Amino acid sequence: MKEKLTQSDVRKIQEEIENRKLVIRQECLAAVKEARAHGDLSENFEYYAAKREKNQNESRIRYLENMLKNAIIISDESKDGEVGLNKLVTLYMEDDNEEETYKLVTSIRGNSMHNMISTESPLGRAIMHHKVGDRILVKANDRYSYYVIIRRIESSSDEADEIRRF
Repeated sequence: MKEKLTQSDVRKIQEEIENRKLVIRQECLAAVKEARAHGDLSENFEYYAAKREKNQNESRIRYLENMLKNAIIISDESKDGEVGLNKLVTLYMEDDNEEETYKLVTSIRGNSMHNMISTESPLGRAIMHHKVGDRILVKANDRYSYYVIIRRIESSSDEADEIRRF
């Protein structure tokens, strides 16, 4: 599946790749070299742990590079007063009689624990491009749906957000 990424997502992924190649890779190589110097490799736990960490770093680099290679770059611009990427949206949940504030993000940055919902989630898809006051039916699955009302839409800076770890 091709990931939909904004320019900001691409920049953050490139920064992570650069850090992993220039900093973490060197640390891992030094750890492997130091553990190897301890002698007998057949019972050297530090050596195997260092090798595993080095391999995990290299796998992460390949994963991120592949993601960038196959990504679809999308714009994070939206009209004023309309729900779009990187906007804070306050929703009134009719079933719960509560308000919740979410930030709409690309799927790579979705994190429900921090109220960052993907535009590809049922809620994200449903509210996209709507305006304050709109009442929207959200179909969570074939058997469950609910209504939300958009109460407020605000622009948000995404500089402080981190890319979700996989």
